[in-house]
Amino acid sequence: MKHQHIKAFVQVADSGSIRAAARALHISQSALTRSMKELEEDVGAELLNRSYRGVTFTDAGKALLARARHILATMDRARDEVRQISGGAGAKIAIGITPVVATTVFPDIYRRFAHAFPDAQLTLKEGFMTEIVPGLLEGQLDFGVAISTRDTLPTELSFKPLTQTRLLISGRAGHPLANATDWQALSKARWILNMTNGSTGHHLLHWLAEAGLPRPIHVVHCTSPTLMMEMLRRTDLVGIGPDRLMVDPLSSCGVVPFGVQPHPPDATLGLFSVRGVPFTPAADRLRIWLERAILAADQHTT
Repeated sequence: MKHQHIKAFVQVADSGSIRAAARALHISQSALTRSMKELEEDVGAELLNRSYRGVTFTDAGKALLARARHILATMDRARDEVRQISGGAGAKIAIGITPVVATTVFPDIYRRFAHAFPDAQLTLKEGFMTEIVPGLLEGQLDFGVAISTRDTLPTELSFKPLTQTRLLISGRAGHPLANATDWQALSKARWILNMTNGSTGHHLLHWLAEAGLPRPIHVVHCTSPTLMMEMLRRTDLVGIGPDRLMVDPLSSCGVVPFGVQPHPPDATLGLFSVRGVPFTPAADRLRIWLERAILAADQHTT
């Protein structure tokens, strides 16, 4: 496969049609169509379904698209790494981090990183597994730090456990169920949970089912930690979150943990990365600092 074919293939996906992709690439439609035909001949499969409405991808096309994005992102990172090694400025780093890390150790790490790499372009993405996994597979992220659950990772990814984090059931200060000690009472409350695979909400419901405990009846689905915390603060909704987030004096102001028993099992916080893909010097430095800070914070709390 040629680089220009891969680049054109991804552009077709991003643009939604041959015409728009050709315009974005500053080439003719016939030239782009020919490139797509050559790519299909190279891989031995039809990749695109063409119609007057635009293009859609075959199953083979969808499989290749994820790989193609990763190839292009890897090549960009290779160029970035060469520039860093040869003394060039302008490192680009993209990571996914969980709010647990963002509200505890990351602010100090960021100040240290900005001092060491003042010209670096840093991109941060909120770190749930549902965002980190595709981001890593498509080459959009250098690494991710997030809470792992029982979900099986794709074989292309690795997970390095760093610390255990306790999960707390919480609600607003003065909540009528703040002193509830059994799950029967809490199951009748209205909850706000992230229900995507790999989330703490998903983890909670699975555990409740395994333990034979009553599950929440009414659940508001929410994928934003900021929105979830605001709703916990300002309504009688009940939620779950890592202890480091739920007891942080800034992020959890107005939110208190409940004393329900038994507690949900601890979750594992760790680092996600792509197997066999080396980190750029700047990304590796950031990774090392993050790992050390998380481990040091864990030792301090214990």
